[in-house]
Amino acid sequence: MPLTFESLSHGKIAFGFFNIETDMILLDTYFLFAQDFCQAISEVSEKHENDVYETALDIYLIEQEAQIGNLMRAIHGIDHRGFIGEVYKLFPFPENQEGFKQNPEGFKNRVAIDRLVQKYGKRCNILFKIDPKMDQVHFGEYVFNRASFRELIQYLWQGGQPQWKDNSRPDYLLTMKAKIDQSKHFLFEGLMLR
Repeated sequence: MPLTFESLSHGKIAFGFFNIETDMILLDTYFLFAQDFCQAISEVSEKHENDVYETALDIYLIEQEAQIGNLMRAIHGIDHRGFIGEVYKLFPFPENQEGFKQNPEGFKNRVAIDRLVQKYGKRCNILFKIDPKMDQVHFGEYVFNRASFRELIQYLWQGGQPQWKDNSRPDYLLTMKAKIDQSKHFLFEGLMLR
């Protein structure tokens, strides 16, 4: 489930997985796939330690709360309106609590989720920029310091609030970790993903 994280630009914002059967994540009003996020992080890891990194990331923007849906009501099966509600209609919350683990094969549902999010969100490119001199990470309109942004990476590595099913992670996450472990870039200095 999404947790709150501190940003420099917007104060506390939600970030994370919102359904265990998909690898889509949200960052406040931005929705994107964890695989794309991890790919961008992997690319950063290949830069020299003080290089500025800049790229465009594809996201879906859903600005209206009614279009996003109500996560807690969707989890309980009482409100399937909005994007999140429709995701829970497809993939309901597990009946027993032991089944509440992030599925490492959630990426296999990408086509269905991508089709669904297009009904509610506007596809756009955002700037993803890491500026070592300013100690800032720009994720579209959201700005983080290095410590806060690293918490987002840790969250994905852990599989969010429920953690990964059978402690098994998708290959794109393992690739990201391997690249971070070899990186000299300032963003990853001292970062230990366990």
